[in-house]
Amino acid sequence: MSLKDKIESHYNNSIKEKDSNTINTLRLIKSAIKDKEISLRGKQDDLTDSDILSLLQSLVKQRKDSIEAFEKANRKDLIENEQNEIKVIETFLPKQMNEDETKLIINDIIKENNFTSLKEMGALMKIIKEKYTGKIDMGLVGKIAKSSLGN
Repeated sequence: MSLKDKIESHYNNSIKEKDSNTINTLRLIKSAIKDKEISLRGKQDDLTDSDILSLLQSLVKQRKDSIEAFEKANRKDLIENEQNEIKVIETFLPKQMNEDETKLIINDIIKENNFTSLKEMGALMKIIKEKYTGKIDMGLVGKIAKSSLGN
């Protein structure tokens, strides 16, 4: 079962259970997938699970950025809503690797490819994206990679 099918199935179950919070978040996900499919028309037949994982990660990142802004504005009501949306979106993402696991992966890739400078950051990011889409926080990867390659 593809990730898109899982989302659709989860959406249908939420409607039956009348879980409005989950329904709204899943509508948002379905809409984002549809937008992406429309933008890729003619270039690609269907979105792959990897494309959808990437899309879901960006939705989570948007929510986290919103939470930061709402914290500055002291809007606890809106923060809670964003956190609930993140929980629903994350049900479709694989378990995220923690900081230690991420450091190990980055250091292994740096050693395997003999990367020595920040100039090779793009190549490092490309390898990580190919192998670990959806499983790793790319923001964290960027920070760790900069400090590892910068030394």
